[in-house]
This record gives sequence, C-alpha cells and structure tokens, in this order.
Amino acid sequence: MRNLMRKSFIFLWTFLLLFGFVVKNNSEAYAPVELYDQVWRLINTKFVDQTNNDQDWSKWRHKYDDKIRTNEDAYVAINTMISSLNDPYTKFLDPKEFAEETSSIKGSLKGIGIQIGVKDGKLMVIAPIEDTPAERAGLLADDEILEIDGRSTKGITVDKAADQIRGKEGTQVTLLIKRKDTEPKSYTITRAEIELKSVSQKLPENIKLPEEVGYIRLSSFISRNAAKEFSDILFASKDKKGFIIDLRSNPGGLLSNALVISDMFLDSNKQVIVSTVDRDGYKETQRAEFFVKGAITDKPIVVLINKGSASASEIFSGAIKDNHRGVIIGEQSFGKGLVQEINKLPNGAGINITIQKYLTPSGTDINKKGITPDLVVEIKEEHIKNKDDVQLKKGIEVLQNMISGNAIANQ
Repeated sequence: MRNLMRKSFIFLWTFLLLFGFVVKNNSEAYAPVELYDQVWRLINTKFVDQTNNDQDWSKWRHKYDDKIRTNEDAYVAINTMISSLNDPYTKFLDPKEFAEETSSIKGSLKGIGIQIGVKDGKLMVIAPIEDTPAERAGLLADDEILEIDGRSTKGITVDKAADQIRGKEGTQVTLLIKRKDTEPKSYTITRAEIELKSVSQKLPENIKLPEEVGYIRLSSFISRNAAKEFSDILFASKDKKGFIIDLRSNPGGLLSNALVISDMFLDSNKQVIVSTVDRDGYKETQRAEFFVKGAITDKPIVVLINKGSASASEIFSGAIKDNHRGVIIGEQSFGKGLVQEINKLPNGAGINITIQKYLTPSGTDINKKGITPDLVVEIKEEHIKNKDDVQLKKGIEVLQNMISGNAIANQ
C-alpha cells in the first residue's frame, strides 16, 4: 500500500507539472534568443527519435542567433526548426495557443469543435467533437480539408490550420471538404464556445436499448473530469448486465484518463494496459493497479471504434482487445501511437514534444496502422443518410449474446 501511495503521488506530481497546473517560477524575463535555445535543448533531450529525423541537430542551435530580435522572430525560427523533425505532433504553441490548450484540458475551448491532423500529407478531420458546430454541420472523421476560407491546405501544418479555423465566437469559417467517393463540398460553420462533455448516455436517433444493456458514450479523454464522470456512471449502473462503450470519433486526450478508465475493467496487478518506449529504448509497462480490489465491473463489454478513434481511445481499445476483456466492433482506428509531453515555456508559450511511442499489451505498435476491430462493421453513406447506426445495432446484438453466454465467432 505504501508503494502504491508513493507511485500515485509521483504520478500526480508529474501529471501536474506536465499539464501546467503546477509550474516552476518562470517570471524571470527571457530574451527571445534564449526562448529558442530552450526549445532546442528540450527537443535535444526529450524527442523520441534520437536521430531527430536523421539530421545533425546541433546545426540548429545557433542558426538564428543574429536574426532573432523579438518573440515573433523566435516563434518563426522555432517553428522552422521543429518542422525539420517531420512530426506533426511535436508543435510549438504561442501564448494564445497554449492558453487555448490549457482551457481544453479544463473542459472548454472556442472554435467549431473539431480535431484535425496531417495524414499522408493531407489535412484530415480526426473527429468532430460531439454536440458542436462541426458535428451539427455534418463533418465526419476521415474528411479531407482541401481549403480554409478559400486558402489551400496543401503543405499546411496542423498549427497553422488550427489557427485559421479558430476565431471569435459568432464568426464563420468555410471549409472545402473532400469525402471519399464524393465531390468536394463547402461547409460554412459558425464558431462558438465549446463545452467539452466527455461522457454521456445519450443514444443516437432510432436506437432503443434493451433494459439489461448499459450504454456509455466517451467523446474525449481531454477533460480532467473524464475518468470521474465515467466511473460515476459505472457505479450507478450496477443493475446492467453488460456495457457498450462508444469511442467512435473520440480523438484521445490525457494518457492518465486512458489508464484509469482501462483499469476500471481489468484485474489489478495482473493485466497490462499499455507499454511506453522512450528515446533510449527504455520500456515502461503500465498495469491495472489503481483500483486495488480489482476492476469496478467484470460484466461483458463491447467497444465501438471508427476512423476517428485515436490516441487514448486506441490505448483503451488495445487494452480491452489484447486482454480478451471485450469485443471491439466498427472500423480500423486512426493510428496515433505516440505520446506527447506538454512543456510550459517562458512568456506563456509552450511546446508539445513526442517523447514516447506506445505499444498495446501484446507488444503491437499501432502508429499509422490503428486498432483492427474483432468485428468489422462499416458505416456507409446510405447509413448516414437514413440515420441507421449499424455499428451500434451490431454491438447490441453481440453484447446480448455475450450476456446469454453465446459465442461470437460467427457473428
């Protein structure tokens, strides 16, 4: 117990440091060139790829010493340096962007409610956030964004795209969207303040849930309240005989949430949740141990995923799949198997650095590959048009068979 408490304290302190809730004093003024140098040093010691994308990293250290005069100069130089890493998840955040990221962790942000990423050189929608302007406008996971307000996204970074999509509440942004097998279409969306509701039990239209089945929709792992909201529903649903966990279009969030929520379904000190590997090849394995007396529930579960299920969603799905704890249904997930650390910089800026890659309990590296469902069920255009949630329907069917003790091999 003492060892567990010590681990919990160390984990909590590290979490607080990483996410800006406890930060060492940075009130001392930094010259812009020193800000650039601090970013260089952080990447030099933390970035997961020791070769820094097969380049001599030292060439960048003093490259702009005679050109950086202002913070804006430093920001441009930092972004140029970071782009050489060819990692879309290692990104510099100016003070405004860092404040917005902190707000999203606290549970709110401004914009249209969309998670984006670069995949195969294309700007893609990872997932629209539930009950936001982006979702109500009809944007879907795996949509390609061709233009933002008439400007091409070819070669754009995630940071620049996000900056163009963000804006004052009540203003509009127009996105030109290319969806598979369809002609490009423009979507004009009004920006709003987005409240991040991590957990809900609201069912899609035209779905009636059997009395014995519990349904939990987890739309994001971002909010620091996500794990508590999730456990509250589990404790309040003890009359249910099984659960459907809906992670579709869940773009991920905090690693800590993925660990704790996975732990709710796994045996303490026995089952692996995820392993992380750092730049030195050091492998650290996270096991179920938070709930000392074991899982909150051992009832059957079905997990729904799709192309927009990424990062923390894939950690949870991988833990459930590899431990044979439940059945994964839906489509291949996004494939983001990397862990970022959030570092607060002087003057209110910040930098997210990819510090580790993660492996599922079976040792599988899913980066750029994703989690393969046990049962593949695709949502097609006609399903969307007719509001026919075939994935959830299959999930209910499979879960009822699991509850009754029937095999799923021929589902």
